[in-house]
Amino acid sequence: MNGSMRILICEDNKLALKTISVVLEREGFEPVTADNGTDAITLLKNNLYDMVIVDIHLPYHSGLELVEYLRSDLKLKTPVLIVSAFSDPQMQRQAAELGIDGYIVKPFNPTELINKIRTILKN
Repeated sequence: MNGSMRILICEDNKLALKTISVVLEREGFEPVTADNGTDAITLLKNNLYDMVIVDIHLPYHSGLELVEYLRSDLKLKTPVLIVSAFSDPQMQRQAAELGIDGYIVKPFNPTELINKIRTILKN
């Protein structure tokens, strides 16, 4: 089913980026990666993705700015999963207002990540 599902991962931590990519590839997804907000915006502007996984803290543009860009400027309803080391309630509220589909706190285990992704993509 997810043979050609493209997922954009925006994460500035190289290890986390690699981990998420490998986990997604193993599950048959096609990961596309960006390690800063500027690159992520360029990718979003020029390509369509089945889902976006984004860290809150990114160089140049925050994860929330990316979601806002996706929703407001591009008018896309692409599912968004936020992956963050911070489980700050205010941040989660802000994210929810922007219409994100899920929130995972780092460190997470790969099974938890994949289950969350599958659940979001099913809806």
